[in-house]
Amino acid sequence: MKSFKIIIGLLLICGALYVVLGEQLTGASANAFVNARLATIRAPIAGELELVSRPLGAQVRVGDPLGSVEDPLVDSIRLADLEREQAEAQVDIDRIRRTIITFESSIDALRTRATIYREERKRQLEAQGQSAQSTTAAAEARLKLAELTRQRSARLSRRGIATAEAFEQAQSLAEVSELELASARAQATETAVALSASERGVFLGDGFNDAPYSEQRISEIDVQRLELQAQLQGKQAALGILQDRLASERLRVNKLSAAALSANVNGALWDYLSASGEIIQRGQDVIRLIDCDSAIVTLSVSESLYNTLRVGAAATFRFNRSSVVLQGTVIRLAGSGASTIYQNLAIAPSERHLERFDVALDVPALRDDPELRCLAGRTGRVFFETRTLDWFRRLWS
Repeated sequence: MKSFKIIIGLLLICGALYVVLGEQLTGASANAFVNARLATIRAPIAGELELVSRPLGAQVRVGDPLGSVEDPLVDSIRLADLEREQAEAQVDIDRIRRTIITFESSIDALRTRATIYREERKRQLEAQGQSAQSTTAAAEARLKLAELTRQRSARLSRRGIATAEAFEQAQSLAEVSELELASARAQATETAVALSASERGVFLGDGFNDAPYSEQRISEIDVQRLELQAQLQGKQAALGILQDRLASERLRVNKLSAAALSANVNGALWDYLSASGEIIQRGQDVIRLIDCDSAIVTLSVSESLYNTLRVGAAATFRFNRSSVVLQGTVIRLAGSGASTIYQNLAIAPSERHLERFDVALDVPALRDDPELRCLAGRTGRVFFETRTLDWFRRLWS
């Protein structure tokens, strides 16, 4: 019985030594902690800062408002100049439009006068034609009478009843009547020609052109109106270009006068670098956010273990005081003294960490599991080989 107890004790001692040595000699990190990249929100313009009240560690999503920057002293001199140029161009365009409207009104009035003149002038020529016809008829009658008188005087003169003087008077009267008739017929022909021309819109006469004054004036004003319309089109085109420049300048001033700050990552507020009410400069750091979508595990190992690792090697991560084992993959082997790679990470390594060899581990559960997101700073250990009590940990978990 005594020998049995000794054997049992020796077996327990051997088992304990096996577990202790197996746990201690397996490949494991000296320290490991959850890390993530930092995103810095910088001021897009200079001005007064106003932040949305949120405590440190508050969760944010991409696009969530973080604050705003306003600059009441933004340079708007160029905008004022363009607005003045636009106002002047608009005034010039309005003046040209009013002048064109005035010309069109004058043209309408002159056209009315020209129509009246054309109608009245035609009536006048018709009346003159009738008068010329009457004059011609009277001249023909006088010529006929003078011709009869001349013939009678000739007969009487041959008989010796009338003197030669009376015959000459009758002869002269007949010649004058012929001239009057020729003049009357010429005047009638002239009136008929003028009337025919007026029906085609051409007016003949002494001292004026083939068109009345109203129509000549219409032609002059219409030329001026066409010139103004061409100027108006040019002014409107220039105004359109000026309005485009004004819109661009107004957009620039608006961008410089106020700007919104919003989150650019899915994560949490890590640090406020400026406070509400401060006057900040363009490009100044305002807020730091931790990017929870980039969570990784950083750790350090001994040189001997480091030399056995490779990128893509499997590993497991376990938080301290937790039995949950998370699967991971080696994504970076930075070696010793890897301080520069932590400049954009949330958690900086200790001096002891930098004395060893740096390794980075990708653990998808730290991003996919809502309960494990944004746990930057939490510590644990990473194991690269199977340990003696893994079966018990799996059973316990």
